Amino acid sequence: MFSFSDLTHWIDSSLRLWMSDGWTLFIEFVLTGVMILLSYAILALILILVERKVCAWMQCRLGPNRVGPWGLFQTGADMIKILLKEIVNINRSDKLLFRLASFIVILGSVLTFGALPFAKGLQVIDFNIGVFYLLAVSSLGVVGILLAGWASNSKYTMIGAMRSGAQLISYELSCGLALLSIVVLSGTMQLSEIVEQQSEMWFIFKGHVPAFIAFVIYLIAGHAETNRGPFDLPEAESELTAGYHTEYSGIQFGFFYLAEYMNMFIIAAIASTMFLGGWMPLHIPGWEGLNGVMDCIPSVVWFLAKTGFCIFLQLWVRWSFPRLRIDQLLRLEWKILMPICLVNILLMALIVIF
Repeated sequence: MFSFSDLTHWIDSSLRLWMSDGWTLFIEFVLTGVMILLSYAILALILILVERKVCAWMQCRLGPNRVGPWGLFQTGADMIKILLKEIVNINRSDKLLFRLASFIVILGSVLTFGALPFAKGLQVIDFNIGVFYLLAVSSLGVVGILLAGWASNSKYTMIGAMRSGAQLISYELSCGLALLSIVVLSGTMQLSEIVEQQSEMWFIFKGHVPAFIAFVIYLIAGHAETNRGPFDLPEAESELTAGYHTEYSGIQFGFFYLAEYMNMFIIAAIASTMFLGGWMPLHIPGWEGLNGVMDCIPSVVWFLAKTGFCIFLQLWVRWSFPRLRIDQLLRLEWKILMPICLVNILLMALIVIF
């Protein structure tokens, strides 16, 4: 299987032939940052179009079909429109925190996105505490949401921010405990090691029943963390207008919109990395012919296909179930998911020991 590390090593050695080590590192940092931001923006535009098409298909509609062939350029037109929108100044708002909130939300999303292993040898940084890092930086979004609600000086945004804070902080526990089950199984928090250990069989199969339970709980809790239906209480239109970003306009609103879709991708990418083998192909022990064919498929295709499958599950849930009440939402976490997670970790530990 092709490894992108060969390409990155060739770029590094080529740059070092022409310039000093300091300038080489600087250019590599700039190239890496540009690639992350470009991938971030392009994937978000694709996801917006995909959701519209999937939603239309589930509801027997056409979806976007005017701008470009099959409506493919619709999200590009929307991006241009939102960039040209006027940014409305809000009276009596905290100007500094109001502007800072949208940047904090996008920062937490970008930091998480940059640590994902997209293919063999295609990872910006590989921490030995990668799972802990993902949980830590993804939590920064809560700070931005609470700042947005507070700084807007509006009762609707404040209620939406408080709902979102309670929801995110609650469901982060189930997300973390579900991932902890895989950490117990693998014995490491390094993402590259977790993927490598799934070369023969993915953890969702290798980890027996506890791994499957952890996978289901992670998808439920991760979906709740993205503030999307049926867990979209912070943005309940009938109650809170648009929730914590009601007072935002122009590119500032675009940051919240962008982060929401990329968080959906990140949740799906982490699920595919931890449970479905990441960029590893599907291998069945003893079926060498099939395994050889699977190895011919590029690793980045495997990763995006698994992530796309998890995203489709999220979209399916969003357009199938009605919105929960806030008490039902919190009861689901604290009285159902959390106890199951704790028992599941114990079961996983027993499987690893015996």
